[in-house]
Amino acid sequence: MSMEEGELQPRAPEPKDLEPMSIEQLEDYIAEMKAEIARVEEAIAAKKDIRVGAEALFRK
Repeated sequence: MSMEEGELQPRAPEPKDLEPMSIEQLEDYIAEMKAEIARVEEAIAAKKDIRVGAEALFRK
């Protein structure tokens, strides 16, 4: 997929400084990241479902 003119490309978040974080804070951070990964995977699955539906519609 190509980027359209004027579209903003998402930037990767800056890495967090993990050194000052406690073990509990690091575990909480991991849980937050896993929740975000699950949210992104759900968005990908939804978009794939939409694409499959559109492709099926146009094949008819």
